[in-house]
Amino acid sequence: MTAPSTVPEAGRSRWRDVLAGGTVALVLIPQSMACAELAGLPAHRGLLAGALPPLVASLLTSSPYLQTGPVAVTSLLTFGALSSMAVPGSDEYVVLACLLALVVGVVRLALGLLKAGSITYLMSQPVLRGFTAAAALVIVAGQVPPLLGLDAGGRGAVEGAARALSSPGRWDAGALSLGLLTLGVILGGQRFLPRFPAVLLAVVGGTLLSAGYGWGGPRVGSAEVEFLFSLDLPWSRLPSLFVSGALIAFVGFAEVASVAQYYAEQHRVPWDPDREFLSQGAANLASGLSGGFPVGGSLSRTSLAVLADARTRLAGGVAGATVLLFLPFAGLLSSLPRGVLAAIIIASVLRLLRPGPLLYLWKVARLQAAVGVATGILTLALAPHVEYAVMGGIALSLAVHLWREQKVKVTARELDGVLVLKPMGVIWFGSAPLLRQALVGELARHRSVRNVLVDLSAVGRIDVSGALVLREVVLGGAAAGLDVSFCFIPPHAERILGSVCADIKRSQERTAAALLGGPAGAGPGAAGSAAGG
Repeated sequence: MTAPSTVPEAGRSRWRDVLAGGTVALVLIPQSMACAELAGLPAHRGLLAGALPPLVASLLTSSPYLQTGPVAVTSLLTFGALSSMAVPGSDEYVVLACLLALVVGVVRLALGLLKAGSITYLMSQPVLRGFTAAAALVIVAGQVPPLLGLDAGGRGAVEGAARALSSPGRWDAGALSLGLLTLGVILGGQRFLPRFPAVLLAVVGGTLLSAGYGWGGPRVGSAEVEFLFSLDLPWSRLPSLFVSGALIAFVGFAEVASVAQYYAEQHRVPWDPDREFLSQGAANLASGLSGGFPVGGSLSRTSLAVLADARTRLAGGVAGATVLLFLPFAGLLSSLPRGVLAAIIIASVLRLLRPGPLLYLWKVARLQAAVGVATGILTLALAPHVEYAVMGGIALSLAVHLWREQKVKVTARELDGVLVLKPMGVIWFGSAPLLRQALVGELARHRSVRNVLVDLSAVGRIDVSGALVLREVVLGGAAAGLDVSFCFIPPHAERILGSVCADIKRSQERTAAALLGGPAGAGPGAAGSAAGG
């Protein structure tokens, strides 16, 4: 009796995915062209990056909602990687972008096959928040000149925006008014009609106004699209692209992971970072081979797919197929004003400009917030080579982490003639020398005590170096006539201490708990009997 009802339900689900994919495609077409311009490429190259990559990604992705294609941050990283190697927009630049997409694809595929999806967590939240906010500011600054109908003149984004804003006499009134109108339509649509592709309305209206009345400033120009499907690429330039490609593969995936994980939690569906590395790697290979540039996962289009009631990854495939079918008609967009594309880019990154996340970090962890602010400052200072800012932010984050992990505190107190030493922190090769110094210092300050109890309940982790230091301190104390033993060994430290310190006496848990004023068995791990019998 259940079969007749499940078939129509499956059919309705497929139709929902088809409609959702078509809705996403209506936004993907103009966004792809805008991202291509942001990456320093002819606008129509974005359509190539928005056709096959979503199709290929939909075959491998683990997320039923993630929408793949050109995205603003990855496009900015692409421009930073290539702008010093060739003239943006030139034939050489185009083929380098294809080669860069192949590098990104190979790196992501390798990480997926090696099941190294967790590597993305090396980019801490402060670094990610500082970088994305500053990168969004750079992106907006870069779109100010075209929004005003001006040419940036090859200057940096911030400098170009400042020069454009300081010369109101050169502004193109038509381009500015059309750009502001586009922003109003997109933002208003997002606010009041989130399921309606307001971007499409802005593009159609801008194209008609430009074609019919010559209004709107500089235009996109030729939009004829041809697939390359060629391996005739500048392979000799591959070594100079590898580092940038690896960084884009790594940094760009942070957005993919955050989008996929957010909607997986919201809709209680599983997702696999290793599968996403594979899907994004394959998508970038498809983009490079078909004449595109590096792609990633889009937050705005994924949100639209969810609002349009997408249920499976079919929606992403339909979006790519729709763009593919549109390619023969891309010439219709040749009259599209560049100011409209600039407004589309600005609208897509405005949500990344929120200072709230960094302000929250400042309230709860000022040192981590400082890492985020420093990453943002580096991003602004080094633009368009923002990949170096990411490297600097990661290095700074790791340095802060190592500095904090190196700090080990030891408390000491005397109870009934017993000196209780309690180290707190992570005991590893970086902090072990400081721990030894602190323990020996406490033993020197309590020279009259002969019984010493080392309480390990507050130790987070112990490596071999830390265990060896504990052993040396205990044996050194024994040689000086002290009776030293361990208590409350955490379960995670039992194995390493059982191996390295097998001959070191451990206090009975009940005796140690009574001495320290707690109930028997109160320690976080069993103290056990004397090691070795």
